[in-house]
Amino acid sequence: MTTILLAQQLFTPINTIEDAAVSIEDGIIAGVGTRDELTIPPNARVLDFGDSILAPGLIDIHIHGGAGHDVMEGSDDSLAAIERLMTKHGVTSYCPTTVTAPVDDTLRSLELLGIAAKRSSSNQYDSTRARPLGVHLEGPFLSHVKRGVHPPALLQPASRELFDRMWNAADGRISVLTIAPEIEGAVELITEAAHRGVRVSLGHSDAELAQAQAGISAGARHATHTFNAMRVLAHRDPGILGAVLTDDRTSADIIVDGIHVDPTLVDLFVRAKGVERAVLITDAISATGMPDGTYRLGDIEVQVHDGRCESNGRLAGSVLTLDRAVRNTASFANVSLQNAIRMATLNPAHVLGMEKRKGILAAGADADLAVFTPQGNVMRTIIGGVVN
Repeated sequence: MTTILLAQQLFTPINTIEDAAVSIEDGIIAGVGTRDELTIPPNARVLDFGDSILAPGLIDIHIHGGAGHDVMEGSDDSLAAIERLMTKHGVTSYCPTTVTAPVDDTLRSLELLGIAAKRSSSNQYDSTRARPLGVHLEGPFLSHVKRGVHPPALLQPASRELFDRMWNAADGRISVLTIAPEIEGAVELITEAAHRGVRVSLGHSDAELAQAQAGISAGARHATHTFNAMRVLAHRDPGILGAVLTDDRTSADIIVDGIHVDPTLVDLFVRAKGVERAVLITDAISATGMPDGTYRLGDIEVQVHDGRCESNGRLAGSVLTLDRAVRNTASFANVSLQNAIRMATLNPAHVLGMEKRKGILAAGADADLAVFTPQGNVMRTIIGGVVN
């Protein structure tokens, strides 16, 4: 059966369509246009969302957990809880993100997450759950100086052998690798991972400018939670931030919760990367959607109070949701809601090389949508053409 969605506006997200309509067949978008342009079959199911906005479903490429669970638990029950929480906030796809842990624990988690990513691409996945697209491996190839809360004893030099073990454990479903370009073996591993189609992201790094540039030349094309866990930008020592903010070959993501980065620097970030290369993430942990208290990030104990997540005085992820990141960005950087939504849809899809299927409303793309109020609040989430 054909499903027709109607709304006052639609963000593709590059363009805006007024008095909009979307046609969906078998979980795929069949057509996008105005109500006058689309033919509505007589037996179609028609859903009219009034003065709302249709947009692509949000994509979070850096999330550790939510609803009291961590993605590294890897069980279907834990992932289901996290994924249903994300769906409430307009997220339809995501990259479950690891944290540095003992190698055997990481391999076990990667095996379970790889299975989940494989299963999510089939029609068997519950339509009430956001779908894992591939794993984001954050750690263990990070800088000791800028490790954040990643356990120092478990950090590793960049190793092709260890990466191969992780790659095989996840059945090749590693989509993003965060790595510090200055550590031993990093340039060689960046080259190899990029050759396999992994989007290599510079992060948790104390790299000098030349070291960061070498990482980009080797194939790194993204940056992880810009400003956080990075060498500070100085006017005579621009370091990794100098490379990330100025090199048009790289996209970059940022945590816009008002805690990790001052709103003024969010504005600077968007000006530097432009609406085409800026990506919004949450870096959310198990405490997301839960009351204040003590939670876990992998094996790390985290205290959460008034939206701030800390472990031994260091920031340890967030309780941010991606729809709130969109609204915050529109406010902090003085950009349109449409452009803020682009940073959480098409741009992360482009990071993953999936921009023809995800993060866009166009014929042939997956029917993953979020319905927003004009103020940017999520009304409904649609995954695979099923309205939740």
